[in-house]
Amino acid sequence: MKGDAAGEGAAPEVLALAKVVARLRSEIVDLEGVAATTAVVERAKGVLMARAGVSADTAYEMLLGRAGERGCTLLEECWIVLGRMHSQPPPGRAPSDPPAAPAAVVAGNEPAARASGAPRHLVGGSALRPLLARLADGLATARGGDDVAELLRTVLGGDAGVDAVMIYSLASAGSLELTGRAGIDEELAEQWHHIPPLSGVAAHEAIAGRRALWLEDPAEDARRYLLIAEPPDRWPSRAWLPVPADGPPAAAIGFLRTEPGPFAPDTRALLRRAARLCAGPLGVADRPRDAHADAEGTPGAIEVASVQRMLDALAGPAILLTPLRSEAGRVEDYRIDAAAPESVDVAGRRGKELVGRRILETYPTIAGTSLWDGYLETLTTGTRYEGEPFTYEEVIAGVPQRSVYSVRASRLGDRLVVSWIRHDTGEREARRLADMQRLGNLGWAGWNLTTDTVTWSDQVYEIFDRDPRDGPMTLEELPRHLLPDDVPRLGSAVERLLSDGEALDQQFRIATEYGVRHLRIVAEAQTDADGTPVEVHGFFQDLSAQRGAELALLESERAVLLQRGMLQAERALAARLQETLLPIPEQSLELAGLCIDVAYVPADRGVNVSGDWYSAIELPDGSALFVVGDVAGHGLAAVGTMAQLRFTTKGMTITGSPLPDVLRRLNTLLLHTASDPSGGASATMVMARYQPWDRRLIWVRAGHLPPLLVRGDRASFLEQPPGTLLGATFDSSYGQAVIDLMPGDHLLLYTDGLVEEPGEDLGVGLDRLAATTLRLLREGRGEALARTLAALCPGNRDDICVLDIHVPDDP
Repeated sequence: MKGDAAGEGAAPEVLALAKVVARLRSEIVDLEGVAATTAVVERAKGVLMARAGVSADTAYEMLLGRAGERGCTLLEECWIVLGRMHSQPPPGRAPSDPPAAPAAVVAGNEPAARASGAPRHLVGGSALRPLLARLADGLATARGGDDVAELLRTVLGGDAGVDAVMIYSLASAGSLELTGRAGIDEELAEQWHHIPPLSGVAAHEAIAGRRALWLEDPAEDARRYLLIAEPPDRWPSRAWLPVPADGPPAAAIGFLRTEPGPFAPDTRALLRRAARLCAGPLGVADRPRDAHADAEGTPGAIEVASVQRMLDALAGPAILLTPLRSEAGRVEDYRIDAAAPESVDVAGRRGKELVGRRILETYPTIAGTSLWDGYLETLTTGTRYEGEPFTYEEVIAGVPQRSVYSVRASRLGDRLVVSWIRHDTGEREARRLADMQRLGNLGWAGWNLTTDTVTWSDQVYEIFDRDPRDGPMTLEELPRHLLPDDVPRLGSAVERLLSDGEALDQQFRIATEYGVRHLRIVAEAQTDADGTPVEVHGFFQDLSAQRGAELALLESERAVLLQRGMLQAERALAARLQETLLPIPEQSLELAGLCIDVAYVPADRGVNVSGDWYSAIELPDGSALFVVGDVAGHGLAAVGTMAQLRFTTKGMTITGSPLPDVLRRLNTLLLHTASDPSGGASATMVMARYQPWDRRLIWVRAGHLPPLLVRGDRASFLEQPPGTLLGATFDSSYGQAVIDLMPGDHLLLYTDGLVEEPGEDLGVGLDRLAATTLRLLREGRGEALARTLAALCPGNRDDICVLDIHVPDDP
């Protein structure tokens, strides 16, 4: 048996592959059976479509409805429909016309047939149809094997000569159980109720071979088979037919006749079709219970759900295996039908994840091993199997996984209960602990105060830079390795641990060959009944890397604070300079007959101070000078450049220099200071000179935004004269423009902080400024126009400087 099951002479991998191929072939056969069933259903649908004039879907629903009303399967209803179709007279024949067959073979004319002395058989296939219809009607209400057997004997007795019927079903370990009988006395049924898996049993051979056996020669049949009866020639002709099923047949029907002679062809066809019709009722019949029980009285048919409930209560690994047998009854594989929650395989699959898996498909290298042989022997003899530890290897995601197991197997009915012990669990946990200590740079230690013994893990020797040959140190010896400043604190903590059992969590430093190390000890004491510490357990951790990172962080924080202080001091100085240069950030002035509103708002940007500036002064000839500028950059450098431009501009204009000349000289000034490490600045500027005697405004620009003129209900930006950025190039040229102001005009000079928004086109900001200015003037809020516009820019990212030059209305 072992040689056959394990496949002697074949490699385990080849055997496992062969098992898988065999299972796939079996599934193909099952699919072919499904296809045959589908053909019967389609034929029945066609009959209903032709009779009732309905669609295919409606015909299918009718079949389902009728099957539900009868309490039968869909396939049984299909056979009933087909049988009734053949029993109805064809078109053109009256219902009362007799069928075209000899009277001797008409159903109900059995005496005439017997009197003729001819063997009982049917003539023509048309006579089969009413019998099958009657059989299908009866099977629809049959319950259990005995009902099926009695119905077969009653319906087929007159026409097929059937005197007795026996139905056998496969039970545990390939044995047969009598699940239905008719025409068989009680004594004979008890004698042949259970048939072991022996050779020479016709019912077993019909199931295994999936073919009908026609026993028509008693003398020859007695030499080949065990004939059921006493005496054996009680039934000189017998037929054993397998019952079709979804998969290998699991039952066979025996038709026994007291009349000798062969079965006629039409009788054979009738019996075959009758066996097919019985597939549904026999499939739902109660499964036979095994007459045999093991030594403890456990029945062979085990409820999987009950076993699963028992396994759920187990703390260790255990599974329930169901053998999967070939047609000949040999075990081809095992299926896991139940598993304890703690059942874990080498791949990490746990508990319910294992249920439904096949052993050879999931663990193919088991084929042909002593474990496989042990399963077979336990299943056959009932002897408990306890195997020696063995190494199982499985390749998971390309990585070999090895584990050592000891397996135990016991038979439970027709199944196996398997449990195991995994021996490499401790080793794996030890590796994990070692990895954790190495990655966390910590190690455990134990001190037995009663026996004066100390135990260190390997990592502790690494932490203390100590040779393992010197052994671990005691708690009393520990303070001698500390830096002097840490001895009192750690010494007091150790003393409280050893005397009072107080838990210890202390950091300290030790000196090693590689420098000072920052360590941590965490320990607790176990005391006896009197509260005296007897054992100490804890761990050491090397915090040197962490401490180094903390020191580097502190140094970085100091540098940041120093830099922040310097920036704050610089900002304070720059702000002080700015306040000195622009003493009044918001004010109203009257110069040369004009009303001037000024607004200056610094940016919300922290420690930086920008170079936005303005100037509004009266010149010696009675005219007025207006300037708005913006120096690139922030901080002291920007404020210094702003001071240069502001005072230089005032000085040159007071001496009467034309405005374009002033811009050219300022450009030269900034380019000249570019060689200075603190120079190299650039700036934009708009400058205007107003003559009150003719209300004429002469203005120039250097890369600055255009002034906004509001006259009446219209706001427009002035056409700009040529003029590039100050400090950009020596070839810059500057022109001037002239405009005559009229009473009621407002002219805005401003810096880019008033109109620019990140990610927004500059034209959008200019249009918004024009619209807002017109709205404010219509609302009568023009008296402090510059300050109002600046206040409408919340959260400003840049300095805002605005000058509103207003020409009063004439008296």
